[in-house]
Amino acid sequence: MPPRTSPTERQKRLGYELHKMRQAAGVTAEAVASLLGVDRSKISNIEKGVRTLSPDRLRSWAYQCACSDTAYVEALVEMAKPPGRGWWERFRGVLPGGLLDIAELEAHATRLRTAHTVHIPGLLQTVDHARSIFDAVVPPLPQHERELRLVHRLERQRILTQEKPPEYAGIIHEAALRMQFGGRAVARAQLEHLVTMSELSHVNLRVLPVANGVFPGAGQTLVYAEAAVPQLDTVQIDSTHGPEFLAGEAQLAKYRAQLEWMDRLTLAPGESLHFIQEIARQL
Repeated sequence: MPPRTSPTERQKRLGYELHKMRQAAGVTAEAVASLLGVDRSKISNIEKGVRTLSPDRLRSWAYQCACSDTAYVEALVEMAKPPGRGWWERFRGVLPGGLLDIAELEAHATRLRTAHTVHIPGLLQTVDHARSIFDAVVPPLPQHERELRLVHRLERQRILTQEKPPEYAGIIHEAALRMQFGGRAVARAQLEHLVTMSELSHVNLRVLPVANGVFPGAGQTLVYAEAAVPQLDTVQIDSTHGPEFLAGEAQLAKYRAQLEWMDRLTLAPGESLHFIQEIARQL
């Protein structure tokens, strides 16, 4: 199979994990190439996510690197299997790849933990709220792309109402609840939608009031996607130039600590629900 021209974040993550495994074991690329019967250059391409690796060859790679963590290896095998065509592939070539990578990340997560300080979580936004956000992009988005992004966001939201949804735990700062994107009526409807979504058994929303003090972080959107094994967890943060995906052990530990700090400052679920309802009544 020819090399990929633009590997997805999931494909690059698999390559990163194989590279990390090989480096930790002190095994050379030449040794792995000899084991698999391929050119050394193909090992580099595999570790960049540019070339595929069959499940059997991946297990051979892990054996060569003396990796005895069976759960971790089998989770990598799942990542290496040829993917089905996810719904997000319909947007390939018309929307930025990072948006598609977010959808793929959510689709494979076993649990999603998020923290938002200015915006309502994308998975919980109403149509009008989301449209107001896409109308405020610099430079302005063409009309057709605004609509494509809106459709893509609504498709993403189906993950919370599908037959086997992931657990979702969201921290929303009071500031985000009080932002009137789209005006008072849109903001009120958005808060009412949060109340409705919080009634789902797998959705846990917690409010962090302004009065509860300081917390770490730069204030950007934070998504912590848990995988089948902790080593494959991923952090996604927003920036002005697009989404960033972080996978280093130190980075994962840092953002887990940040979420735990913020969680200690939040209201209980029942209190959070009442807090949201009270702000909605004020609009």
